[in-house]
Amino acid sequence: MSTAQALSFADRAAAQARALPPLLVEAERIAATVILGEHGRRRAGPGESFWQFRPYVSGDSSQRIDWHKSARADRVYIRENEWEAANTLWVWSSPAISMTFKSHLAQVSKRERAQLMMLAVAALAARAGERVGALGSPFAPDHTRGQLVKIADWFLKSEGAALPAVTRLPRFSGAVLAGDFFDPPEEIARAMAPLAEAGVRGHLLQVVDPAEETLPYAGRVEFHEMAGPLRFLSSKAETLRGAYGERLAAHRDALRDMCRRIGWSFAIHRTDEAPARALLALHAQISGEAMR
Repeated sequence: MSTAQALSFADRAAAQARALPPLLVEAERIAATVILGEHGRRRAGPGESFWQFRPYVSGDSSQRIDWHKSARADRVYIRENEWEAANTLWVWSSPAISMTFKSHLAQVSKRERAQLMMLAVAALAARAGERVGALGSPFAPDHTRGQLVKIADWFLKSEGAALPAVTRLPRFSGAVLAGDFFDPPEEIARAMAPLAEAGVRGHLLQVVDPAEETLPYAGRVEFHEMAGPLRFLSSKAETLRGAYGERLAAHRDALRDMCRRIGWSFAIHRTDEAPARALLALHAQISGEAMR
């Protein structure tokens, strides 16, 4: 995957972020103190990430003097690090083969939409000065535009399981995970447990194709598992619609219950819907949580 393609993908996601109403984002008016809430503000304090240099003043510890910077200037400078209590937002888009599904009712696959949504969330966070990272990636969180390119490239190259690997993140982190989440609820709960136990505030976004919602098939239809050998031939697919709808509703109720127990949010997005709508809902969830 070329850098140009990753840049294009990052720009598309950033465009979705810019499409949000200014009243909700308020990015221009209060800059880094909004978008993902007060917790996203960058400020000086204890931490490991460099923020800025400032002139030495009486009372500063001599251990904080940056002698390399001071040697090149006519005054003494202090090296300030970014306040570690500022949240880091982690995003994850399922790389499972099931996410490549696209029916005749949609123009994009679930994978394409999930990746775009997660990168748009990351773009919003980065614009607010908040560090963002891709769950499972080898690179550290950052808040620069270059980080969006890294995340885009990681998403486009990633292949793997339908659920994230067991990962422990620092407390005060936030996580937004997008996938179809059609795995058994108990497996999903096990995958989310390490994050919840670490105090990570999470949001689950189920991305589905409209055909997976409505089962719009009729007559003789063969259904097959995208990542396995399972096959099912129905002579009248329309007769399955009622039972299928009940199973889907029960599965989602189980996911909602799981999220409620661990203090997470759960939302559904169809690939035939405008991405900005789901992005607004995610923004409201994350911002509201941050202000509590």
